[in-house]
Amino acid sequence: MIKLGFLLALAAAGLCRLAAQEREVTESLVLEQGAVLATPLVIRTGGITIDGNGATLQGPGRPGEKASFTAAGITAAGISRVTLRNLRVRGFERGLDVRDGEGWRIENCDFSDNYHDPEYGWGEHGRAGGLVFTRMHRCTITGTRACRVWNGLDLLESHENVLEKNDFSRCSNVCLKLWTSCRNRVIGNDLSWGLRIRPGEVHARDSACVLLESGSDGNHFERNDITHGGDGVFIRVLNGWVSTGNVFVENDCSHANNNGLEAWSPGNTYLRNRANHCSFGFWLGGSDRTVLVGNEAAYNGRPDGPHHAPEPDFVHGGIVIVHGSGSHTVIDSNHCHHNYGAGIVFRGDLATRGAKWKMFHLVVQRNRLEHNRWGVFARFTDWVDLAANTFAGNKKDEFLEEVTAVFRRPADPEGGEPPEAALTGPTVVTVGETAVFDASASRDATGRPLAFRWDLGGTVRTEAVVKHAFSEPGFHRVGLTVHNGHLADLASLDCYAVERVAEIATEGHAAKWGWSMGHNTDGRGRVQLTDDPLALVGKSSVRFRPDPYPGHDVAAIFPAADDGGWDLTHKTALDFWLRFRNPNNHGFQGTNPIVRLHAGTAVRTYTPAYRGQRRNLLGDLPYSEARGGWLRVSIPLAGSDEWLRADDAAGAPASPPDGDAGFAVRQVERLSLQFDSFGYEPFDIWIDGLAFR
Repeated sequence: MIKLGFLLALAAAGLCRLAAQEREVTESLVLEQGAVLATPLVIRTGGITIDGNGATLQGPGRPGEKASFTAAGITAAGISRVTLRNLRVRGFERGLDVRDGEGWRIENCDFSDNYHDPEYGWGEHGRAGGLVFTRMHRCTITGTRACRVWNGLDLLESHENVLEKNDFSRCSNVCLKLWTSCRNRVIGNDLSWGLRIRPGEVHARDSACVLLESGSDGNHFERNDITHGGDGVFIRVLNGWVSTGNVFVENDCSHANNNGLEAWSPGNTYLRNRANHCSFGFWLGGSDRTVLVGNEAAYNGRPDGPHHAPEPDFVHGGIVIVHGSGSHTVIDSNHCHHNYGAGIVFRGDLATRGAKWKMFHLVVQRNRLEHNRWGVFARFTDWVDLAANTFAGNKKDEFLEEVTAVFRRPADPEGGEPPEAALTGPTVVTVGETAVFDASASRDATGRPLAFRWDLGGTVRTEAVVKHAFSEPGFHRVGLTVHNGHLADLASLDCYAVERVAEIATEGHAAKWGWSMGHNTDGRGRVQLTDDPLALVGKSSVRFRPDPYPGHDVAAIFPAADDGGWDLTHKTALDFWLRFRNPNNHGFQGTNPIVRLHAGTAVRTYTPAYRGQRRNLLGDLPYSEARGGWLRVSIPLAGSDEWLRADDAAGAPASPPDGDAGFAVRQVERLSLQFDSFGYEPFDIWIDGLAFR
């Protein structure tokens, strides 16, 4: 085969016209300066350099004709350590599409004017635009542009990359998208104008400057321009798979049509960012363990600027935690001013006035709250420390309704710093056994004495070291606040109290499980059932993974041999722990899980419910921490308001537990757990501690 370098040289000299088909690159190249080439490149060899020298790779796309943007300008699969510099690629569906490699360097390239669709409606077009990375690790991208495209840079399962001083602005979907992409560093980039909106619209559809999703953890964003987006930063959790451990430092997320920074994930940190002139500055529903220090949130929700989706009580706000919990959160030294609503908001469940869930355990201190309608607006909250906040020019400085365990302390006249809380203790304990939780390593920089307040699943203590036994199985929040008389810090643990049970199916029993799957007429669908060391009870759980998954109901069945032989005459409940990870947008659909007991041809079905209506327990979780942790499921065999019982798969009237209507409780042969997900991507369910009680 003729080397591509020779063909490119001929084309640059005007001696050869390359056909619009792929050409292989197997060696380093320097292209003719200013050349315009038409052939997509397929890189077959690693460790090479392609110096575009100012040349352009021109695809078939014609402005205004979206269907004409096809293929990718440059592709590679399984190739590492390639340097690509000084090349312009335009007119393709994807400028650069690479996968399964590492150590690439992309310098001073331009992937602008590839697929772009500012008129697209709601939803996702797919992976298109400037640069598309799939499982690409430890790469560096610097000085590179991708403007007027669908996505500037799209990272999927790509880790430890460095993005510095690039321009991925003016995208019709997302300037920078991370999906299950971790520990990337994003420094000093222009990620502005991730915006798709029609004249007269108030919502910018699905567009954002930066989107993190599905377990994109531990990323670092610093000094980026993230302005003028649909959202500035959006940490989205449509499927229940949270992204945590991300740090945002000194980014400008202002002028977003919706929210400057919107997050539905726990454990993220925001330091000295700006979120001004948006509908809301920070929108942080479902964001437990959040740290906000030194940020500015100003001029949000004003009539002369964006004011989408006002809330019925506080209207708009600067830092807002609503529609999802924000347990164990620190809000310190922020400047919230001139918001058309409240400066800082935290509110429990509005529909039930906090009965379903409350905001819990916050430290709100040293904030400057000026010229807002309310300085601090709080409802349906338990345990908040308020200290050294300053107020000026607000219509009302504080509004607190049904807020319990409020602690106020005076400002420190010496202007000292807060203490540092330190908490050690177990995350898994046995019901009834004493556990030790220790905060004695907490420190104050000036040596001031410290005071402690604990909440251990509702039990309050005040010692530095506490011993506690949980009397009920389940998930328990362990919270700690430490203060020096003026300022405070907090720490927390998610603690699971488990019972010692005789597991019937989840301790090394994976080989005895079976499965069934709807809409699997071609037989391609499969389910993997494995023993997994991720467990709360014993040494292993059972991991249930449909792969391939045709996208319909799928059930795990135990035992596959239909020989359970369980006599449930004196049993009252079926208990188990459940954990899930689902990459499909919108997660699980319908009613989940549906649990069935089988005795001969008779079937007894249990469906989760809330207020008499069937419930998707994996979408409407009883506590937000279950999104990334364990959920305890306890099903009364007699049925209840939370678990509706019916006999026979068609839902015949429920029968009493003595077994009439054909269901023999003394001869139960098997049980099944049914799930149903949106989409077709494989998902994972872990089942542990399954036992009749």
